[in-house]
Amino acid sequence: MNYETTIRAEAADGVATDFTGAHTLAPPAIPRWLIIGGLFLFGLLLAIAAYFALTGGEPTAAGDDRSQAPTVTVVTPGQTMIAGEIEAPGTLAARRPMPVGVAGEGGQVLRVTVDAGDWVQAGQVLAVIDRSVQVQQAAAQAAQAEVARADANLAQANLDRALKLVERGFVSKADVDRLTATRDAAIARVKVAEAQLREQRARNERLNIYAPATGYVLARNVEPGQTVSAGTPALFTIASGGEMEMLAQLSEEQLAGLSVGTSATVIPTGSEQSFTGQIWQLSPTIDQTTRQGTARIALRFSPGLRPGGFATARINSGNFTATLLPESAVLADAKGSFVYVVGKDNKAVRRAVKTGAVTEKGIAITEGLAGNERVVLRSGGFLNPGETVNPRVEK
Repeated sequence: MNYETTIRAEAADGVATDFTGAHTLAPPAIPRWLIIGGLFLFGLLLAIAAYFALTGGEPTAAGDDRSQAPTVTVVTPGQTMIAGEIEAPGTLAARRPMPVGVAGEGGQVLRVTVDAGDWVQAGQVLAVIDRSVQVQQAAAQAAQAEVARADANLAQANLDRALKLVERGFVSKADVDRLTATRDAAIARVKVAEAQLREQRARNERLNIYAPATGYVLARNVEPGQTVSAGTPALFTIASGGEMEMLAQLSEEQLAGLSVGTSATVIPTGSEQSFTGQIWQLSPTIDQTTRQGTARIALRFSPGLRPGGFATARINSGNFTATLLPESAVLADAKGSFVYVVGKDNKAVRRAVKTGAVTEKGIAITEGLAGNERVVLRSGGFLNPGETVNPRVEK
């Protein structure tokens, strides 16, 4: 039995030698560092490819990673023609209030014929005061007048008889003159008595409280049984003709832009009703403490207008051109009103603005914007000045 054994040995030079001494070439060995480097390079290429796939192939500048920037809605508002309107607080009042008090000597009130909220006519009796004593005084004065007339009639008769006797020589001229003087004095006493009677009756008439003009009773401050006199405060307050007004408080600048005859809408506090009126007087002075003046707005009578109540006036101040923004775009803090404007570099910039009239479509910006800026529409309160954003145009 024969066995063949082949022994292969590898020389240091990489040439294999078998047992028989024959030489064969062996494949060269790959270094380990080259294998590790290749794997690292391959992973790096995969990472770069994945990055470009996620970013859409656009590289991002260092320190300005817009992939993390918030998306905000922006709008370019432009310029709009706005109907100017001034909103001012104030109080309601009677345009011509008339306090009605005791014109005569007064007395005890027997009856009150009206109450607050009633309409009265000029000359209508509002309250009746006891006149029992004054009636008797008037009766006595009437009697005095009758006595004076009787004396005057007697003096006239005596004079007439004396004139007839003068012709016969029974009465002297001196007696006629005396009788004439007596007759004239009697007639004068009649006139005095009648004048005193008319005075007493006029005083009695003044015991009643009359309405000086047609109007609306605003207040009643008297009750039956009360004793009143000339020094008693007003018993009634009447709005002449029922005319009302609102005393709107305005700044110096607002007053300067208004004129008499300007229309206004008045809304009483707590009411959904609105009343149309117009300015009939502008305050000629400014309060030195509040730096405000008063615009008096004339209003027609309505039960919904209660003097003394608060109200809001919306006064037409003419048309003007301004930028109009939704309320969500206008922010405010201790420094005032402001908006965020997105520049060409997509950075949010704080812009101070001055607001004007508030309309149904938004707030008028009178200063700070030209209208061609990109203004952040919402979420401005979550931004910081200089922050990079992704703007999205409002459609």
